[in-house]
Amino acid sequence: MKKYILDEAENRIIDNLTKDILKEYNSAEDEKFLVQAGLLAHDLPRGLRAFLHDFKQYEDVSATCAISGYKIDNERIGKSPQHWKEKHNYFSTINEDIYFILCASLIGYPIAWSTQQGGYIIHEIFPIKEHETDQLGFSSKEHLEWHTEDAFHPLRGDYIALMCIRNPTQTPTLIASNTEIDLTLEEYEPLFKPIFKIRPDNSHLQESSANSECSIAKAQKTMQELNLQPNEIPVLFGDPKNPYWRIDPYFMELPEDEEARNALNSLIKAINKNLKEISLTAGDIFFCDNYRVVHGRASFSANYDGWDRWLKRLNIVNDLRKSRSVRASGTSRIFY
Repeated sequence: MKKYILDEAENRIIDNLTKDILKEYNSAEDEKFLVQAGLLAHDLPRGLRAFLHDFKQYEDVSATCAISGYKIDNERIGKSPQHWKEKHNYFSTINEDIYFILCASLIGYPIAWSTQQGGYIIHEIFPIKEHETDQLGFSSKEHLEWHTEDAFHPLRGDYIALMCIRNPTQTPTLIASNTEIDLTLEEYEPLFKPIFKIRPDNSHLQESSANSECSIAKAQKTMQELNLQPNEIPVLFGDPKNPYWRIDPYFMELPEDEEARNALNSLIKAINKNLKEISLTAGDIFFCDNYRVVHGRASFSANYDGWDRWLKRLNIVNDLRKSRSVRASGTSRIFY
């Protein structure tokens, strides 16, 4: 994995840029800021811009990268919220949020689903006791199974980004790349057949409330329908010699086709064999190509005292036009 380490001078540039941006915008969720973020990001340190540019342009070189060295004042940030629903009253990480969006905007367009975390662009990832054994990013006792993010949906992100606010338990993120899987074409050819079904993960399946906006309720209904009747899709697509993938075994149904079922099991075993651990530390930003990398998380012990592991997550797409029918406007970044 390629890594870029910020120095003191670059930290000062980022700090001054963030302060200037906050004179005009009071939230990283501001649609006007999100529209301008790609331009504002050009004031980030040149070395950092070049690093992210190369990561985006040369996908065959590396499917993951990380930026380290950003300074986080743990005392200034203080405790994490008790729940993501408190986000609208929680501004202690606004500097980090702005910096995170700027970096992501050099890769593509950060987007959000109205069915996840209230449609916020930046997702908060910390343990919530009521979800400690669920297959969710809020779990702790439960091992979060590896997956392609939103594998069930054709508009899923091209990239996933994680920013570490704190990780006192050094809990690892688990990753595996398609470049590390040695399967012959004969073995994985059945995976190109559009006969596999992947259901939405639990984060998309919240029940509509009576007060839900019509558009959100409609989006939630669509997710429920996809859960009951998933689309048939291929697991592998693109170049047969170096295919992209979309896979989420925990939410998949095994196909009736024996060859396809055997091929899927072979791929799952190969991924399990090639899983690697990366332990993010405060200030780290990690990017992975969601077409070429699966990710998960090991279980850990949480104290639920506000000082547990706290990450932020972004979904990033390269092309907004593909999603125009599910966005309220051309500038909106929220999928309904």
